[in-house]
Amino acid sequence: MNVILLSGGSGKRLWPLSNDIRSKQFIKIFRGEDGEYESMVQRMYRHLIAVDPDADVTIATSRSQVSSINNQIGDMARSASGTSGKLGIGISVEPCRRDTFPAIALAAAYLAHERGVDASEAVLVCPIDPYVERDYFEALKTLSDHVAETDVHLSLMGIEPTYPSEKYGYVIPDGHGRFAGVTAFKEKPDKETAQACIDRGALWNAGVFGFRLGYMLDKAEEILGTSDYRTLYDTYDALTKISFDYAVGEKEPSIDVLRFAGEWKDLGTWNTLTEAMDEPGIGQALMNETCSNVHVLNELDVPVLVMGCRDMVIAASPEGILVSDKEQSSYVKPYVDRIGGQVMFAEKSWGEFRVIDVGENSLTIRVTLNPGHEMNYHSHEHRREIWTVTDGHGAVCVDGEVRRVGAGAVIELPAGVRHTVHAFDTLRIMEVQLGADIRTYDKIKSDIAKDWWKE
Repeated sequence: MNVILLSGGSGKRLWPLSNDIRSKQFIKIFRGEDGEYESMVQRMYRHLIAVDPDADVTIATSRSQVSSINNQIGDMARSASGTSGKLGIGISVEPCRRDTFPAIALAAAYLAHERGVDASEAVLVCPIDPYVERDYFEALKTLSDHVAETDVHLSLMGIEPTYPSEKYGYVIPDGHGRFAGVTAFKEKPDKETAQACIDRGALWNAGVFGFRLGYMLDKAEEILGTSDYRTLYDTYDALTKISFDYAVGEKEPSIDVLRFAGEWKDLGTWNTLTEAMDEPGIGQALMNETCSNVHVLNELDVPVLVMGCRDMVIAASPEGILVSDKEQSSYVKPYVDRIGGQVMFAEKSWGEFRVIDVGENSLTIRVTLNPGHEMNYHSHEHRREIWTVTDGHGAVCVDGEVRRVGAGAVIELPAGVRHTVHAFDTLRIMEVQLGADIRTYDKIKSDIAKDWWKE
């Protein structure tokens, strides 16, 4: 299978565990096969590879999510690549947000011109963050095979609705077989209209569809004026902002839909997310026997004790603390917009950082580098840094001078000095940034020799 996963959105509705660069799909709340917690992204990729070890997966996303993707599934993709001979995972980076059709057109051009996928091959597009089980991924494989074997231009997946939702669009098929033609679309109707759609046999529009790659390249030429990857990327901010459903789906006469009756949930709010949790507490959480339907997600290094509460969600992270009735938790976004402030936690391709303290002219950060990973070689114009290694072993390079470091090592980095660090095992550093103008974009990247840390 060739699969494009759409990874979008910033994290507001699941504050404080999500923020502008950490969306819901990166929150680790599900128990994986090894007993460790995994995110929606990791869960999605693991199931795709289980159903089709040769799947070629590309994620269409914003630049702000690339580090989190590399952090969470980079090693998984490299492992899959080693066994299947494929290229692992691809990332199609959107320079800015232009809605779903430009994102899909760019990803299709990326497949053709950067990944070498033939125009005749079937491609699936699906969101990265539904809560689904293995039968969903088996249905994706069925959809991919159907696209490859038929002359239908566009094939959708429709979900058997369980209630008249006003949050989803509807696809109305012309029959009740597993595959059926499509007679109409209805975009997010009111409850009464939704029920009328269901009475006509309508399905929820899952945002999943398949096509031959050449079909999408032709649509990009027709609607955007080009299907060349570099041209699309360089002119992306000027492309027409339009959804895929409106640009393509609702206008395509050669279209059918695959009916899917398995579990499918959009975990977009705390209320729905906690329904999918395997246990009531994650992190240091303690509840007494008088609690009922309470879920705690705690990313802080302090315990949370809950007593006598019902129908509540409690979430704690360096960003803040949420204490809410589950129903009211759906309305958190406008209040989070008023909070703003410093991003306190982020995953990077090399590991993660967590802000410990914010002073007037200082920032203290706990940095964790994963084994075998390293930062970019860089310098800062407006701040100096002091690194104290607290755990693990690695190597640092400061203005070309390389030395090994371990717990207790202190590295002083004046402004303008180029530096990087490589982790031999899990390496933890307390980083103190000092200066009157500490900003995230005060970073000047430089080149460094490959495997410099072996010197």
